[in-house]
Amino acid sequence: MAAVLERSELEASPLADLHAIADQMGLDGFRRLRKADLIDRILAGQAGEQEPTGDEGRDEEKATSTRGRGRRGGRSRRSGSRASAGAEAEAEADDEGGGEEEDEPGEERRAKRTRARRGGAATRAGARDSAGADEDAEERDAGAVAEGVVEVLGNGSAFLRVEPPEPSDGDVYISAAQVRRCELVSGDRVGGPVRTPRRSERYPSLVRIDTINGEAADAVSAGARYEDLPVDYPSERLALEASDPTLQAIEWLTPFGLGSRVVIVGAARAGKSETLRALLYALSARDGVEASLVLAGARPEEIGRWQQDEQHKPLVALGFAASADSQGQAVERAIDAAKRVAARGGDAIVLIDSLDGLHLHAARKALAAARNLREGGSLTVIATASRPFGGESTVIALDVALTSTGRQPILDLAASGTLRPELLVGEDGALAITKARAEAMEVG
Repeated sequence: MAAVLERSELEASPLADLHAIADQMGLDGFRRLRKADLIDRILAGQAGEQEPTGDEGRDEEKATSTRGRGRRGGRSRRSGSRASAGAEAEAEADDEGGGEEEDEPGEERRAKRTRARRGGAATRAGARDSAGADEDAEERDAGAVAEGVVEVLGNGSAFLRVEPPEPSDGDVYISAAQVRRCELVSGDRVGGPVRTPRRSERYPSLVRIDTINGEAADAVSAGARYEDLPVDYPSERLALEASDPTLQAIEWLTPFGLGSRVVIVGAARAGKSETLRALLYALSARDGVEASLVLAGARPEEIGRWQQDEQHKPLVALGFAASADSQGQAVERAIDAAKRVAARGGDAIVLIDSLDGLHLHAARKALAAARNLREGGSLTVIATASRPFGGESTVIALDVALTSTGRQPILDLAASGTLRPELLVGEDGALAITKARAEAMEVG
């Protein structure tokens, strides 16, 4: 009689379904078998093999014991007795049918196939019910909903940090499959139900990802990669509308817009951090813009001052004693989160103080992330540094001599500049900037 369940069908089935089939067939010890051995047992049971008896059975039992757990063993007594019972029942039916059945062997074979198919369908239905029960059990096991910031590990899996950026006992494990499916990157804020750790697990696990950065996970995952989206030069100027003389000079003489790469440069004590603070205050008042601050390598006093500001607390605050790797990771997380905002059509601004403590590649990578997306939003990066890195669209240079003597504005106009300013302020505005720079150089 041909097997109802084919080997190819069993090999394509998950292990949970195979366990359910083996349980339906009454196979003993199936949970200790490897998948290939379990398939052999199922096929053997389906074919109605009997358990070896006498010395043959004892030899098989001995071999099974020698190979150890997890290897294929002999037929179980339970399944063997079932096969024997089935054979006896068929023999009784043959005896009762007499010679009439012998005259119709083809019809009898078809009847047996029909009974076998029904049994196989019942087995598969039981497997599906078992798999569904496993999913339901996992859902019931899911407890509270967790939300936090993703940190992707080198092996492709991740952790949901509930108290970012530092690890904590409440962190939740995210499988590599979930990371790939949802295209998660470090810095994403995700949420979803959590199940408690099992016996061999240390951390709770995320059952599924419901939200990514405040939006439904399905909608976010369907979007294109940020790096693959077409870009344009910045064309929408960011108006500061401030009374500070330095900010006014920056707005009109070194303009920048949505999607700009801006670096505030100058010697020590030139006023870079204070200028960045003033820019953050001015940009935070703008509607429709998400501004975030990262302190990387800051002085302890500056960190304390920022943390006292309830409206403008830094996203991450690391002192100058932090390693270059730690500072780079903090900046990267902030940039990755802003990328998601821009890819969804929003306008994000990341202000960094400063890039000096990062590795050169990490600093350039942070600046390179800024762009004006042609069919999306924008990511603007404004950072302080002792010197330009190359690739900036706007350089704001500060004059330490002006700062130390209290003169305003402290902008070094000759060393400052904007790439393609006419796209931000028009042709007349660009000519006015060129004229002002020439006058500044003559005075100098």
